Amino acid sequence: MAISPAERRVLDDIPLEEAWSLVETFSTVHRCEPQDVDRGAEIIVERARRLGLAAEVHRPDVFLSIPHEASVAVGGEAFRAKPPSLSRSVPEGVSAEATHIRANPKNLRTYSRDVRDVFGENFTDWADFKRRIEGRILITEGFGNPALTSLVQDMGAVGLVVANPGENIHWGTSSQVWGSPGLDDLARKAAIPVVAVNKADGEAIKALVSRGETVTIRSRLEEGWFPQSIPVVTIPGGAEADRFVLLHGHYDSWEVGVGDNATGNAALLGVAAALHRNRGALRRSVRIAWWPGHSTGRYAGSTWYADAFALDLDRNCVAAVNCDSPGCRGATSYHKTTCMSELRGFVTEVITDVTGTAPRFIRPKRAGDASFFNIGISSYYSLSSTMPDELLEEKGYYEVSGCGGNIAWHTEDDTMEIADKAILKTDLDIYTLSVLRHAGAERLPTDWRATLDEFEGTLARCRAATGGDFDWNEAEQATAELRTALDAFYPAFEEGRVSLRSGNDLLMQLSRILVPINFTRTPRFAQDPAIACPALPGLASAAELERPAGDIRDHVLTEVRRGANRYVAALTGAQRLVAEAMRP
Repeated sequence: MAISPAERRVLDDIPLEEAWSLVETFSTVHRCEPQDVDRGAEIIVERARRLGLAAEVHRPDVFLSIPHEASVAVGGEAFRAKPPSLSRSVPEGVSAEATHIRANPKNLRTYSRDVRDVFGENFTDWADFKRRIEGRILITEGFGNPALTSLVQDMGAVGLVVANPGENIHWGTSSQVWGSPGLDDLARKAAIPVVAVNKADGEAIKALVSRGETVTIRSRLEEGWFPQSIPVVTIPGGAEADRFVLLHGHYDSWEVGVGDNATGNAALLGVAAALHRNRGALRRSVRIAWWPGHSTGRYAGSTWYADAFALDLDRNCVAAVNCDSPGCRGATSYHKTTCMSELRGFVTEVITDVTGTAPRFIRPKRAGDASFFNIGISSYYSLSSTMPDELLEEKGYYEVSGCGGNIAWHTEDDTMEIADKAILKTDLDIYTLSVLRHAGAERLPTDWRATLDEFEGTLARCRAATGGDFDWNEAEQATAELRTALDAFYPAFEEGRVSLRSGNDLLMQLSRILVPINFTRTPRFAQDPAIACPALPGLASAAELERPAGDIRDHVLTEVRRGANRYVAALTGAQRLVAEAMRP
């Protein structure tokens, strides 16, 4: 599929200079403190209205944790540090003996709570890990993420110091609570102080700790409920105006956050303007939202929206398209594009049409304003463009989670030189064409057969892990039956033997069933913790049987049985819906 003349006219209507002007403006505006974030919202609304866009502004109270300062003192020396948001504030200090445990160098960015993933296969037993850190401050390498923080807290550590891999210290977030905490979330809040230092200071601290020096952590954070602004622009559609594509991204940032996420804010503005000028091409509406609370609230803005508009999203949202860190220096590759399986064929066509190169995909992570999985909304993008691996190697960069791979991510160096106007234009074309086609298509471009391909691969790995200890026939049969039903449905839909409304309704209903079983552990309309979620998480514990399982074997099989029941029930229900849609 090539870009049509009508689509080219829409892309030519993208106001690149207006978008770039927002990047330049935001490069001088800090957007971390609540009042500064509000100023960012005012600028977005002002620019939107200048482009003829009607911007609605929601004003919820969200729970934030604003980090101010931190330090680490060891053996009479003091080291500069940064406290991740949502860690425990200890201005008076916490002192204790410390233990250094070297992190697995291949997994510094992991959000896993498995000791073996985080620290390597040497840890075959959690009791050993607990004995080494209980009552102590743990010193390790990497980033103070929610999974690591909750793991060491649960094992009895009284503090955590992480040595980042470079010269700069990265801001971050340590809480596994997703969004503003409800009552059930309060027990999951971080209860220990966490601080990050740079690599050189980390080495010095580890040397002092090896001599038996006591470590003192001090940190100061401001925590509570704050009113914040959520600007939303809606471009009305035509024949299915009640349905909409949600295009979204965060506008709060660490420091001035040019690559994360001023470029994304500019992209949202550019897409909105181009689609508004060509709204006659839209079958469905497009809703564009800018979120606060991403950095200091663990996605508090997008989670508030998912809560407040849950039933509208459930009934009418056909897809969620996340825009984070486009248009960054050197980010010319699309080999780590985030996308759910059912939309990979669609996204492949878009990126190939714009760039001439097919993307390669990664599974969406439990991160980055992915606040709509529990509702069951198919999602794509978040991080789209990134640096080629060869360029990362040439520069000696380590892995980060934004800024197109630039290690300025979440530091004071994420300034204007991180943005690239030409790359932003390419990414703007990709986002605009994606949303234009998704909102304009008669038939939704969701292919659930691709998701079944993924499920079959996951089931095969589970069967291999459990060997003869578990009977997978029922799960495999449910998968095969749903595939047979879908193989009959798609040609009938294409040929008009299923009406447009009925077929599109079915594709959305399948999303509400199949996305949650693949990406969530908790019920619909809840929020999973901000830790790694494997494919078909209800079955994921089967992998434990590939390791020495000891006395947990029967526990694993019990959990797998429950997960398999959930899986079979979901696919059986999906197959029933397909059969109903096919009835004359």
